[in-house]
Amino acid sequence: MLAGATVLALLVFVLLAVVYRRPDLGARFEPYHWIVGGGLIMPVVVLTALVIYALFTGERLLAHPDPDVPRVSARGEMWVWRFSYPDHPEAGETDVLHIPAGQPVDVLVTSTDVIHSFWVPRLAGKIDAIPGHENVVRIHADRPGTYRGVCAEFCGIGHTEMIFTLMAHDPEEYQAILSGGTP
Repeated sequence: MLAGATVLALLVFVLLAVVYRRPDLGARFEPYHWIVGGGLIMPVVVLTALVIYALFTGERLLAHPDPDVPRVSARGEMWVWRFSYPDHPEAGETDVLHIPAGQPVDVLVTSTDVIHSFWVPRLAGKIDAIPGHENVVRIHADRPGTYRGVCAEFCGIGHTEMIFTLMAHDPEEYQAILSGGTP
């Protein structure tokens, strides 16, 4: 998006510079042509390309049902996050989100009290946690590490303290955690 906006701005600045330095060149065109060409056609072409790019990119971020993608449940409640693993109940419930590094993970997000918003800024976009409703966001950590997550929706007096830790592990270490082991 930034690249597209930069191209559009550069085109406008180049046209402005050309007309400023060579007024006779700009005078060859009627004002109507400047308005239609520079104000309608050029933005429509650039913005159409950006919208198409955004739609294809955004589609890849959606969590489509896939049995090979691990699932984690994230439940927001005033003012903490609780995580569990639906396919591995023996892992229990924790306040730290554990995921395998190098593969996508679907996070099933819900709330028990008010609307919260689940967000790990370095890994994925944010999604609302709504009481009685389950939203899904797909996250992906390229390599093992520790990431910070937050509630991005004002949810009351303890909102600023509603942070959590996400730990991305090597696949073997992740399997040990799912089996009830410690990282």
